[in-house]
Amino acid sequence: MTRSTTLLACLMISPLLCGAGCAASGGNAMDDDLFRLRNGRGARASSCDADWKNGNRDYLRILPGQTATIADIDGPGVIRHIWFTINPEDPRYGRSVTLRIYWDNREGPAVESPLGDFFAVGHGLQRVVDSAPVSITSEGRAYNCYWPMPFAEHARITVTNDSKTHKIRNLYWYVDYEKVPNLPADTAYFHAQYRQESPTKMGQNYLLLDTEGAGHYVGTVLSVYTQTSGWFGEGDDFFFIDGEKEPSLRGTGTEDYFCDAWGFREFSRPYYGVVVQDGYELGDRVSVYRWHIRDPVPFGKSLRVEIEHKGQMDDINGKNISGFMERQDLFSSVAFWYQTGKAKRFATLPPAEDRVVPQTVVEFEELTEQTKVEPAASVDQPRGPFSGGRALYVKVNNPSAKVSIPFKLEARTQGIARVRLGSMPEGGIWSVRLDDQLVRDLAAVDLYSSAWASREFRVGMVDLSAGEHTMSFECKGRNAAALSHSLAVDALAIDRITPYTAKADKD
Repeated sequence: MTRSTTLLACLMISPLLCGAGCAASGGNAMDDDLFRLRNGRGARASSCDADWKNGNRDYLRILPGQTATIADIDGPGVIRHIWFTINPEDPRYGRSVTLRIYWDNREGPAVESPLGDFFAVGHGLQRVVDSAPVSITSEGRAYNCYWPMPFAEHARITVTNDSKTHKIRNLYWYVDYEKVPNLPADTAYFHAQYRQESPTKMGQNYLLLDTEGAGHYVGTVLSVYTQTSGWFGEGDDFFFIDGEKEPSLRGTGTEDYFCDAWGFREFSRPYYGVVVQDGYELGDRVSVYRWHIRDPVPFGKSLRVEIEHKGQMDDINGKNISGFMERQDLFSSVAFWYQTGKAKRFATLPPAEDRVVPQTVVEFEELTEQTKVEPAASVDQPRGPFSGGRALYVKVNNPSAKVSIPFKLEARTQGIARVRLGSMPEGGIWSVRLDDQLVRDLAAVDLYSSAWASREFRVGMVDLSAGEHTMSFECKGRNAAALSHSLAVDALAIDRITPYTAKADKD
């Protein structure tokens, strides 16, 4: 890499990104260059109504399989900020909606990732993120990106609805950019690539990036869905620079690379964080990010980044069989880097249905007529941020109310079950039972919140026969701030996954 490229990296990345998220987290609040006049002109591509003086239809609807171009910009310029919010039908739209960015009329995208993973949240989940280059607010529904993205000739950004059945009711967006007179000849372009292994391959490390050219590595998002109980994160990270056989950067453990220690717990910092951490049981999920903004990894010819998939292994009964061995969990990731020239294609984006664990879903809003409430209370289907756009809502003012919802499964269903409940200003405190069995850790769930949202709670490993079953709820009171004792039930989702079993190494 030339000296000018290195200087450009420093100018483009570190100070600009710090202003995006450091103020709330103890870093430098502002860019020191803000008081200097800029030799550019601000511009924006947005979903604003074409009749902007009189209209308010500031969104686009995207049907299954359709692609929308949200920015088509002539250069030279630098994209400074991207904002999205989505009203989807698919509850796991973070994996079924795909973001792509193309530079200078090239055929292949430089950015290709499910929307959620690009913003550091895997598994199609919605979470709040507070980091320097990307952030998510509004209960996981408002996406902001501050990666600086230069382009000399042209920039095109597309959003694809890869779901086969769900439409995007509303997509709102801003793309804020700066028109500039020119860019340096050795400008490094922004790239991000998603890849996955379901499960990881035995005998080889998990690949995060494999590229050729000159540039610098700036970030990793890693998501893991565990196929056995136990701690998965004993794997080390390795950076092989310019074709070297021995990596220049060698790690000491997965949580160490992501700047944490002694396991994971949820938090967000400007340059690293854990946004999903269910636990250490079969079917638990993790999403972590690590931004190399203050410590980018330069390369002059090529870069290969790997991480091991090793850790503690328990059998299906929870008995430990090894403290350090290869595990076959479901890994997915996004690598972020800048480079000159055309990047090597090292991953292919799988179809949307292969990006998530298959599920059997029971939508409770369809069961209002079967629902039994003691004492009697009204049952409704309000619209809201739920799968299918509605939930089963029981308006309750009785602190001893009971709700029973029978449902039917067409076939035997095994896997990890989670129930989605609505939190709201009227939400009470409820216990949850499946077929008269009290769900562990759900003996008193407080559903109060200042705004409507869908929350997910683990039921655990289930083996449900074909035929009739029942979800039942018993009111345990209400939060002092709650307006009533009401209950909203969104869905029961069962990940159809079976435990991975392995024997301990002979040594």
